[in-house]
Amino acid sequence: MNRAARKIAVARAAAQLVDVSRVIGVGTGSTANHFIDALGQLGTPPPGAVASSAASARRLVERGIPLVDLNTVDGLELYVDGADEATARRMLIKGGGGALTREKIVAASAATFVCIVDDGKLVERLGAFPLPVEVLPLARRFVARELERLGGEVRSREGFVTDNGNAILDVHGLRIEDPVALEGELNQIPGALTNGLFCRRPADLLLVGGPDGVRRIPA
Repeated sequence: MNRAARKIAVARAAAQLVDVSRVIGVGTGSTANHFIDALGQLGTPPPGAVASSAASARRLVERGIPLVDLNTVDGLELYVDGADEATARRMLIKGGGGALTREKIVAASAATFVCIVDDGKLVERLGAFPLPVEVLPLARRFVARELERLGGEVRSREGFVTDNGNAILDVHGLRIEDPVALEGELNQIPGALTNGLFCRRPADLLLVGGPDGVRRIPA
């Protein structure tokens, strides 16, 4: 089973967890796209979905799934999204697609957060993937200096603007010993809107697509 097939398998497994009577939250990225496709193939799709990005919103509409504004619902039962890195403790780095702020909001609004990845994203320790940080344009240089003090090499994601109208700084080579503490520390930098560590609120369930099928963590 190649990597694309693993993504499709794990997306279809996540679709089987959906209560089709409830509005759900949907993430962003290539694996999340496969999940949206799987939703569209359900005999009865969910009545609506909260999208974490404009790109996912367009794909949901194309698959016949109505969009729902998060402000119109009292939380969500389920949020499904991918990740750029994931550990066996279900801690994640997200934001390679630049939707980390909306992803973190929708994930926090859900009772259950299911993360879907292929086994190439599973790591022992977070940090090989550059850590994205969404910043207000006014604060870009200030935030970059603060991130450099933490030991990372900061690169601005050139030519990219988030759906919120902000910039992304990607932090390379950051040694992440305590991801929960680091996430909290980064949250305190003025002008840093969101960072890509999803560790203080990790995924509740990790579905990992591998050569032998889909593995659940925890089992």
